Amino acid sequence: MARAMKVAIVDDEADMRQSVSQWLALSGFDTETYASAEEALKVIGPEFSGVVVSDIKMPGMDGMAFLKRLMAMDSGLPVILITGHGDVPMAVEAMRIGAFDFLEKPFNPDRMTELAKRATQARRMTLDNRALRRELSDGTMIMQKLIGGSAVMERLREDILDLGQADSHVLIDGETGTGKTLVAHALHAVGPRAGRKYLTISCAAWSEDQLTAKLFGPTEDGSVPMVEEARGGTLCLEDIESLSHPLQSRLLTLINDQGTPPETRIIAICNQHGPDKTLEDILRPDLFYRLGAMTIVLSPLRARGEDILTLFTRMSEQFSEEYGCEAPTVTAQEAAQLLQAPWPGNVRQLVNISERAVLQNRRGSGSIASLLMADNEASGPALTTEGKPLKDYVEAFERMLIDNTMRRHKGSIVAVMEELCLPRRTLNEKMAKYALQRPDYV
Repeated sequence: MARAMKVAIVDDEADMRQSVSQWLALSGFDTETYASAEEALKVIGPEFSGVVVSDIKMPGMDGMAFLKRLMAMDSGLPVILITGHGDVPMAVEAMRIGAFDFLEKPFNPDRMTELAKRATQARRMTLDNRALRRELSDGTMIMQKLIGGSAVMERLREDILDLGQADSHVLIDGETGTGKTLVAHALHAVGPRAGRKYLTISCAAWSEDQLTAKLFGPTEDGSVPMVEEARGGTLCLEDIESLSHPLQSRLLTLINDQGTPPETRIIAICNQHGPDKTLEDILRPDLFYRLGAMTIVLSPLRARGEDILTLFTRMSEQFSEEYGCEAPTVTAQEAAQLLQAPWPGNVRQLVNISERAVLQNRRGSGSIASLLMADNEASGPALTTEGKPLKDYVEAFERMLIDNTMRRHKGSIVAVMEELCLPRRTLNEKMAKYALQRPDYV
């Protein structure tokens, strides 16, 4: 489960603060209490990673004034107000101002828990959406998510920087789970449209009539069609292979009517096509050539060598932090198995296995090999991977081991030398060989 989100409890009555805090803590929330609104405002800011539960009647700044201050600071912050008997009209006014909900005393504790869960879910979604918007306008941040030092990843990052600045339409192809959506975001984030709209829609998720209305209008709810809303920015069309021929024709007309550079940039993502067909066979030729003038084809994970171990380590560290437990230690045999696995689900599959490996390690049972075997059996006939020389497996494991140890000791060379029983000179040589630099860990 995700890390518990904070609940700030604000009430001038100590008994009420304590009882609400104890109940929510028993329900799995991370609570903190304040005796006044003024005290709480010293801590709660626009990016407060939680929700607020506050009494309405308090000396000094009351709950209504407190709510107005919070809404002015962050209108997306859920505030649950506790009202006394007869204060319901005031609570309704609070809802109009922006309160998430209210509870009338005496209230059912289970109702409090239910409201707190709903509020924290809403807050988590708000914060996630803000983080995504920041990423979409910060090319450096999103490029850091393209992890890996293999030649194919170095080339991919170069292609993103080049095509991102080119500002033309782009076609992204590759196996499922290789990170095509992330690459589309990166193309937008590093280009001249970074601060403008980025809209995405799956062409496979809607019927033809629904997709037509969403893209070109008129929409059922009277909202702006996506081709209009994305004007000046980027429109990402996922599952482009599902686009019907009439809609392909309308999309081509839209592209042809735009100048150079295009008013709206189109990034088309292909998520699946049969092995006996290419995207050129599926799309009408004139549309394919307009979209495919600039193309990025993502390599499958099995072709990325020791990136597999790097990704597994990073994902395991993230999940171990989230679940509050130790990341699994990868043995030399398990490292070889990770490198040899066919990875039909690519990075998405690796992320899932990393999470399950952390959960297994927390329980003290299972193995990475069993997870790989179960995953590949569930995926049907496995893809084959080319064998590698033993030297490649040894070097990949050695690099992963030094990298993990440096991370754990936060760049302490002495601690790494002691744990790995390596002389200083040998460690320096191996770090230079594998392009590992101490400042990256400090």
